[in-house]
Amino acid sequence: MLAQLRALFIIDPLIIICTVLYGSVNLVVSLFETTGRKQVAIARAWARMLLRVSFVDMKVEGLEKIDPNGSYVFVANHLSYMDTPCILAAIPVQFRFMAKKGLFSIPFLGYHLSRAGHIAVPRDNPREAIKAMSEAGKMIRERGISVLIFPEGGRSPEAKLQPFKEGAFYIAINSGVPVVPVSIAGSEQVLPMGSGTVSPGKVLIRIGDPIPTEGLTVKDRGKLALGSHDAVYELLKDTNLVMPKLEAEAGV
Repeated sequence: MLAQLRALFIIDPLIIICTVLYGSVNLVVSLFETTGRKQVAIARAWARMLLRVSFVDMKVEGLEKIDPNGSYVFVANHLSYMDTPCILAAIPVQFRFMAKKGLFSIPFLGYHLSRAGHIAVPRDNPREAIKAMSEAGKMIRERGISVLIFPEGGRSPEAKLQPFKEGAFYIAINSGVPVVPVSIAGSEQVLPMGSGTVSPGKVLIRIGDPIPTEGLTVKDRGKLALGSHDAVYELLKDTNLVMPKLEAEAGV
């Protein structure tokens, strides 16, 4: 009961205040800066503040495996809406999210996502989805930035790792950059699926070894997806923050 009261009267109001303040600053900055870099920097500051006011203790492992100035396609498991601020706070690389198109229709949020250069992906229109993937590949090649994708296609119920869709790997091969597997553990306890209340907790993010794509063709995207899935699973399976069902029921 005490934890619920703290979340309701302290954590949730602080989250709202931080989001409004940082979002307002981001909105103003977006009117003058079109590359999205400053917007992402502000979003990263928001994410770090959000974790502080939420009493989330986050640990990151494997940062030495990536070049902060490099270009990658990051692929991560997806447990909670808290994954986005955790990833923003954890990985100091200029990247853009590929997110479902519905988020871009939300007032204020949708405008920020568009202005910052994040990419909308329609789930029910294959032709538009291919166009979005081509746009992501072009952005990586021409602007030298990275893309982060949750290749399960949505949040994983009960922390069970789902099979990876192939879009992220098409982008990586098409743009000629490495795939970086990322695991997230513990965020499902901080903000469970279906809950609107954030609770204090621990989150562990692990960054795996980059998987090169040189010499691959788009026909290899399925094999690359399977290898990346295995890599994320290996990062997850020995952490005590992952629910026990994960190892038994993860797909390959």
